Amino acid sequence: MLITWTYTLISIATVSLISIVGILTIFTNKKRICGIITPLVGLATGALFGGAFIHMIPKAFASGVNSTLISFLILTGLAIFFILEKFLHWHHHHHHHEAEDHIRPVGYLNLVSDGLHNLIDGVIIGVAYLAGIEIGIAATVAVILHEIPQEIGDFGLLLHAGFDKAKALLFNFLSACLAFVGAIIAITIGPSIENLTVYALAIAAGGFVYIAGSDLVPELHQETKFKNIIIQFLTIGLGVGMMFLLILFE
Repeated sequence: MLITWTYTLISIATVSLISIVGILTIFTNKKRICGIITPLVGLATGALFGGAFIHMIPKAFASGVNSTLISFLILTGLAIFFILEKFLHWHHHHHHHEAEDHIRPVGYLNLVSDGLHNLIDGVIIGVAYLAGIEIGIAATVAVILHEIPQEIGDFGLLLHAGFDKAKALLFNFLSACLAFVGAIIAITIGPSIENLTVYALAIAAGGFVYIAGSDLVPELHQETKFKNIIIQFLTIGLGVGMMFLLILFE
């Protein structure tokens, strides 16, 4: 159990530090940032799909729990993340239109929604490590690759909302630290309830599939340049390949 706690806390600390990646936008021009984000989105897409289908879903089915229940929980994960995203988007647009001349509330709303997202990331990573070290590493890598382009966007939004650079970095980092809370809850409660880890792993896998398919793939479809499309295919393949390599840890 000590190994699980150690790996989890190191992983969460790494994920939380990703929140300061936004500072790079201060020193990098917009064109270069776009050039970096395009392959990162492809890499994150491959890693999320790979993490779900190569590690998390097979582990859930191999647990011995009823396969129909596992399938239902994966679909439940898809539904939960769909509803969550709908709710957060509704609030974002609702407050945005109400505060068109005073943008700051949008910045605070972004911090709240991002904090909830980070809390869930922590739960996913904690549950993944309860299922096995290799599953935890796979989930951590997938979350990190997904977080980098997202944190760049979050930092830009906070600056746009009126935060100065120091406060934007601080609040974004504090929001990211909620992942520790999620991980601690998952590891503390998980072992005490029979099959809870398996159930949560299946739901988390559904969440990974939803994020990759609903958020990232549409982003990839916006690219029309042939060269960048090839880069997307290669980076998606690289993301999936990284998940295959993690099988060596088993």
